[in-house]
Parts: sequence; structure tokens; C-alpha cells
Amino acid sequence: QVQLVESGGGLVQPGGSLRLSCAASGSIFSIYHMGWYRRAPGKQRELVARITSGGSINYADSVKGRFTISRDNAKNTVYLQMNSLKPDDTAVYYCNADGRSNLRGNYWGQGTQVTVSS
Repeated sequence: QVQLVESGGGLVQPGGSLRLSCAASGSIFSIYHMGWYRRAPGKQRELVARITSGGSINYADSVKGRFTISRDNAKNTVYLQMNSLKPDDTAVYYCNADGRSNLRGNYWGQGTQVTVSS
């Protein structure tokens, strides 16, 4: 199994920055596609950013140019650098590990709250 623990959330003013971290344990990290999702109050969970095992990256249009996803396979950690934060970015952010098969599994962290407010 894979266990995911997010950290780095908090309260920040508009225009500020945060870096989220997701530490993985329990399996071979490098073979998983990793993603960050978020759920804002009253809204569906949405994909924010994704990085594949091969390093390919995609972002939601709403965060392009502001957020950067990266991974450090040696540390079993994926990051989300969030700059120029807006109130609309307020949400619970979740880390996801996608093994692309039932054998490898699909895993979620517990989430970390990001609040952007003045």
C-alpha cells in the first residue's frame, strides 16, 4: 500500500505563496503518476496539477503560470509550489498517487487546507 501525507497548507494573503508537500511511503514511488486535486466549498473536486512517472506535467487552466508541480523520487515526495494566490484558490488540497492498475492501486492523502484571504 501507499500512504500519503500532505503538509504546507495554511492561511495566506492574496498574492502570497505556499508550497505544499506530499510524502509517500509503502511502495515504489517512482512508478506512480502523482497529482494534486482540490475541493472548494460547495464544489466538485478538481484536478489542479499532475506529473507522470515519466515527468510529463499538466495543469488546470486556472492555475497555469502560477503553480508548479514537481517530484523528488529520491525523497518520495511531490510538491506544489503555489504563487500569486487568489481567494478562488481556497480549498482543501489532496495528494493522489495513481498506479494505473488495480494491482498498484490509487491512493489519496487526507488533505491540507489552503485559505487565501486578506
